[in-house]
Amino acid sequence: MNANQNIRATIIRTVETCSHLLIELSKSIGNRPELAFEEFHAAAEIADVLENNGFDVTRSAYGLPTAVEAVYGNGDCTVAVLAEYDALPGIGHACGHNVIAGAAVGAVLALKPVAEELNLRIKLLGTPAEEKGGGKILMLERGAWDDTDFSLMVHGATGAQTPCASFRTQAYEHLAVTFTGRTAHAAAAPHEGVNAGDAATLAQVALGLLRQQLKPTVVVASFVVSGGAATNIIPGKTNLQVEIRAFDEDDWLDASARVRSCLEGAAIATGCQVVIEQTEIPYAPMRQHDDIAAYWDNNIEQLGYTLETTGGMGSGSTDMGNISQFLPAIHPCITFANCDAVPHTIEFAQAAVSQTGDTAMIDGAKALALTVADVARNQQLTDHLTELRHARSAQAVVTTHA
Repeated sequence: MNANQNIRATIIRTVETCSHLLIELSKSIGNRPELAFEEFHAAAEIADVLENNGFDVTRSAYGLPTAVEAVYGNGDCTVAVLAEYDALPGIGHACGHNVIAGAAVGAVLALKPVAEELNLRIKLLGTPAEEKGGGKILMLERGAWDDTDFSLMVHGATGAQTPCASFRTQAYEHLAVTFTGRTAHAAAAPHEGVNAGDAATLAQVALGLLRQQLKPTVVVASFVVSGGAATNIIPGKTNLQVEIRAFDEDDWLDASARVRSCLEGAAIATGCQVVIEQTEIPYAPMRQHDDIAAYWDNNIEQLGYTLETTGGMGSGSTDMGNISQFLPAIHPCITFANCDAVPHTIEFAQAAVSQTGDTAMIDGAKALALTVADVARNQQLTDHLTELRHARSAQAVVTTHA
């Protein structure tokens, strides 16, 4: 058995040896769902497992009470494997983040015995609040990936197993809009009013007309939260919510600017004031790294999955997109076998803690670790990844001193 075969055999054997531990971890998180920034049980469980297995663990990492950082090794190439573990309101782990967490923990445990041979420094980042709040973005801003060469995670899915590069996500931005005018009696003194209801109506019409000029891959959705109290009162305040999504970052930025123009134009036309607020940190679209994605595809096929190359997956949004814009990264999916449930349903939450979820989690851990090993053994690729990291560091220094 050559060195590469020995590394691969060690990784697979390690995951299988600790599979019972990983399944227990996944079910413990899955059966006790916690919402964004409240994932205290999940974060503690992950931290305990890795601390007990020789990792240097930081709890409440990067100033976030439910973030975790666990590090092992001192190699020249640093990989960050990501664990998500927040749930959805009312339907629990209907996005299968317990599977993501279990796969990430399994991957770093499997890489530990080969870290020295691969010249690796292994880091697990437990990232809260993917569903709402952008925990990864907060951690990114606080330096969580500054010392990292590449990053990866895996997400559960149903349907055909597709290539990593075909999984696409959209940029996402959510706006709260408030138009403020002046209340007046609609019959006795309408001329004294400044109609915020008219501003909301004009804004909706302008957004509707704008859609014709937007690319088919751009989505703008809106609704009026409050538009008045009675027919005989000219409303002095109205509220809208607007969301903007696009697969391409430039398309999103263009649409975002044009949406704001529509909202500001409605205010000007009616004499109202307008306040436009981002209610959440915007998510960027996912950028899959071609070379790392190819390694993932090869490994998932070797584990017995058949890649379906027609069509693609995606249209949702994730804060992993922001990470992929910062450094080389992948975010593949692994399918739940014989499962027709779609994510964000109670049925998918049930699947995530079933045997099919367990199988996907174990296979995901293997594929993640094998992919990291393939990258680490490609000296030309790791040299390039290190050069990119140094360039990011240099750029950060220039920006800081500018």
